[in-house]
Amino acid sequence: MSGKLGWDRQQMADRIAREFQEGWIVNLGVGIPTMCSNTDIGDREITYHAENGVIGYGPVLPMGQEDLHLVNAGGQNVSLAPGAAIVNHADSFGIIRSGRIDVTVMGAYEVASSGDFANWKVAGAKGGGIGGAMDLAASAKRVFIILEHTQRNGTSRLVRHCALPVTARGVVKLVCTNLGVFEPVGEGFRVRELAPGVDLPAAQAATATPLYA
Repeated sequence: MSGKLGWDRQQMADRIAREFQEGWIVNLGVGIPTMCSNTDIGDREITYHAENGVIGYGPVLPMGQEDLHLVNAGGQNVSLAPGAAIVNHADSFGIIRSGRIDVTVMGAYEVASSGDFANWKVAGAKGGGIGGAMDLAASAKRVFIILEHTQRNGTSRLVRHCALPVTARGVVKLVCTNLGVFEPVGEGFRVRELAPGVDLPAAQAATATPLYA
């Protein structure tokens, strides 16, 4: 667990992947979300979509087994699942904008209890660019977020109102952090599940808005 309370990053990705349903087209954003393609999903048929045009990919490949010409949106070398396709970047965004994405899984800096989230780079600060986040937030049927529960200084990333510029308002359906799985419910977050070793008081102490069991 790398000394952290709760799940590590792959375990967070594994947990959110348990929410994917048979036949879904799932967009995976940069960072922790890309790890979802490493998850054993059993016999469920899931199609992973990357903004750069890789449709139907699988796990990230270890060094020595990778195809250097085949990468996901995060630049990681991935495998292809049977029936996969490589399409033009514009066609990939056509899939997004036409509403065919069942869920997009993205990272974020903050998620508000209203379902707002902030995940784009602020001028003068480190971090990724906006990429396709606004298109995905507007067009995907569902938005799931994976992020560490707190910043390095202990400040909560689950908040009542986002302090950073908002990517989209009211769209987040589910949040997975190292401490558990949470649903935005307006005045706070409903606890769907807590990670092993985490109790409600510990989760609440790390959260800047009420948690409801």
